[in-house]
Amino acid sequence: MEISAAGHFTVRVTAADVGKRVSVRRLRDTEASEEKFTDTVGVLTSWDDGVLLITQRNGESVRIPESALVAGKVVPAAPARRRGPSATYSELAHVASRAWRPVESERLGEWELRAADGFTRRANSVLPAGDPGLPLDEALAAVRRWYGERGLPAYIQTATGAEGTQELLCAELERRGWVREVSAELWIGAPAPVADRAEGIEVALAREADEAWLARYQRKGVSEVALKVLGAGPSVWFATVPPDPREGGGAPLAIGRCVVDGRWAGFAAVEVDPAVRRRGLATAVMAALARRAMEEGASAAWLQVETDNEAARALYAGLGFSAHHAYHHYRAPEDPAGPRHGSV
Repeated sequence: MEISAAGHFTVRVTAADVGKRVSVRRLRDTEASEEKFTDTVGVLTSWDDGVLLITQRNGESVRIPESALVAGKVVPAAPARRRGPSATYSELAHVASRAWRPVESERLGEWELRAADGFTRRANSVLPAGDPGLPLDEALAAVRRWYGERGLPAYIQTATGAEGTQELLCAELERRGWVREVSAELWIGAPAPVADRAEGIEVALAREADEAWLARYQRKGVSEVALKVLGAGPSVWFATVPPDPREGGGAPLAIGRCVVDGRWAGFAAVEVDPAVRRRGLATAVMAALARRAMEEGASAAWLQVETDNEAARALYAGLGFSAHHAYHHYRAPEDPAGPRHGSV
């Protein structure tokens, strides 16, 4: 917080700082706590009619009456990372997009409109990586038309919590009634520590998702379009832990998917039979994929995890991954509840 030479708090944030990352202290609006003040850090997305709107790293917005401010200042755009590979939001956004390629895409200025018959929101949403080349309301109308022509709900994928992310766009979408349906995080780490985790578990690798792999995949009834999305990417690998023949066969015990793209290895679809969880199968799958990715030159890794998936978050943290930024899917207010086979 800013404290003057006389020892008093000072507010060094103004409406001219909209779009910048700020740290503010305000009076609590309740007496339920003994603490008199509370602090908020995030991007100042508006300052209208005596109310500040600050979007935090996780995408949640906090409304703060101007009269409640006791201190505030502009802070660096993003905190320094303590571990993991160096990466920008822009680089990761495009790497992640190439790992979930749509079957159809079109440019709207620097925005990319993506469609894949509703299979995953990642392949059926706009990646707003820059300027759409139109005023925002016109761009949003064009987005709604494009998805409407394909019988799909209109989604825009935004990000928060890193330098170059889209807190301002999030705020503008919310003002226009767009609904945030899903929030998740993109985590990064190094593949070498993952590859070193030898579990003594047989893991088979293949270039295509066969019937056995799909039998464990949680999204049942995978269509031809879904198979195209799963198989697309610079260098795609599918991992399978086969069932124990002593137990009569059946679906694989665990599966995973990895897309190698230059220095990056992207892990996804790591799923384990609930009956054999906590036996190291997920780690074995990721280790086998990491070793193959490193053979192809990967030196950094990423994955996406939903904010409420505590088991997955614990696993990935234990393997050395940490959150880089949050991302969100906003749905146009007049559209139906969600895409077919929808996921993050």
